[in-house]
Amino acid sequence: MKEKIIIHNLHKSFGQQIIFSGLNLTVYEGEILCIIGKSGSGKSVLLKHCIGIIKPDSGTISVDGQPLTYTDDSAILKKFGVLFQGGALFDSMNVYDNIAFPLRRQGVSEEVIAHKVPELLAHVGLKGIESKSPSELSGGIQKRVALARAIAKSPEIMLYDEPTTGVDPITAGSVDRLIVYMRNTFGMTSVVVTHDMRSAFRIADRIAMLHNGTILFEGTPQQLQECQDAVVRQFIAGKASA
Repeated sequence: MKEKIIIHNLHKSFGQQIIFSGLNLTVYEGEILCIIGKSGSGKSVLLKHCIGIIKPDSGTISVDGQPLTYTDDSAILKKFGVLFQGGALFDSMNVYDNIAFPLRRQGVSEEVIAHKVPELLAHVGLKGIESKSPSELSGGIQKRVALARAIAKSPEIMLYDEPTTGVDPITAGSVDRLIVYMRNTFGMTSVVVTHDMRSAFRIADRIAMLHNGTILFEGTPQQLQECQDAVVRQFIAGKASA
């Protein structure tokens, strides 16, 4: 498999708090990689490193063999789309304008946008809600709209930050199916940060577990279920420390 993202010897601390201490991780083209770990283990911080929001103390991140540079005009950063945990829709804009926003920033004509927005909504299973405001939508629908906006720029890599948080199990299942659909339809490489093990086992090609600043486990869902490491077993079972 082709290496899409290579994270090498990543170190990051916030004051006295060590987040990463020599983290290494490879993401392969076209796969769905789920990153799991306890709250505070650095899962979302790792995503923010990948899109240039946070700069490492040391170590490198490369995409398609090119090092990530932490500049606003980085061509590498344009390869990414992000679905933030809360959806991060603009409350002052209706659904249409939320999805149109990244296209307008690219200079896409209004005529093209008028065709593109319904098409994007159709991909996430929504129709006829262009005039609604985010406040009129359920949490699950907001996530779908946010995903439509995230794929508007046809990203090569999609990052998902806790996509099933705050939704009921049925909606979580539909979000999982959308993530797989996006990969299968557009060939996107997908990195999913989650604490939802049911979701991870449903969608992941591989799973990586963050613990104490490094990757404790990396492998297929079946390998994770068979792993005998005590920390891994405790996390999968959802048991509190004694």
